[in-house]
Amino acid sequence: MAVRYESSGRVAVITLDRPEARNAVNGDVATELESAIDELEGDDEVWIAILAANTAGQERPVFSAGADLKALNAGEGPRLSTARGGFAGFVYRERRKPVIAAVDGLATAGGCEIVLAADLVVATTRSAFGLAEVKRNLVAAAGGLFRLPRAIGQAAAMEAILTGEPIPADRAYALGLVSRLVDPGEALAESHRLAEQITANAPLAVWESRAVVRAAASEDDETLKQMTEHALGAVMRSADLLEGLNAFIEKRPPRWTGG
Repeated sequence: MAVRYESSGRVAVITLDRPEARNAVNGDVATELESAIDELEGDDEVWIAILAANTAGQERPVFSAGADLKALNAGEGPRLSTARGGFAGFVYRERRKPVIAAVDGLATAGGCEIVLAADLVVATTRSAFGLAEVKRNLVAAAGGLFRLPRAIGQAAAMEAILTGEPIPADRAYALGLVSRLVDPGEALAESHRLAEQITANAPLAVWESRAVVRAAASEDDETLKQMTEHALGAVMRSADLLEGLNAFIEKRPPRWTGG
């Protein structure tokens, strides 16, 4: 298996598992990552996922080096994308549930684009994020050219994209790409802590809020207004609304159902 899926309670962990290939994306990764997202979306018991990478045995940890150049040279380029998910079966995959990228190492080229497609990023101080495509006469065509400017601003993104040089984790944190910055080896544990904070809240409200925030950088105000009204209507019609109010009145933790 090139991608592992495990769940415990409300949280799933999806792991890129090609450490010998710097977790580069080949056809198996794309197919299996898309299947993992399908499993996440289809499991009513799981409300959020963490996307991590196996870096065992790597002298310099790499979350993902992007496209597997050996696969490309072998004529397998089309397999690196899926019809629904785009590159890696993930970067354009429509989904409802949040994904936290737990990064402990270099995320470059398509690997960085996978991170940019996630909703939150927890990274270690030895991590870095880069779009090195220009160094190979390529462009970051899996969302990086527009998602990086949204995440860190045009000036910083323009420099990173045109030079191809990676952004160190501390600067990525200062610029807003990284939500939480932790010591090496702590990204997965901190991602679990963040996931637990999120899953303590009403899932429907989380999912509807996520949809509006994701659209905020690309949609016009009227569309965003309509999406916000839809989100409000969805949570107001849900059973969890009454549960949230009763829990507050009764001074007890709410028992969310997602309904």
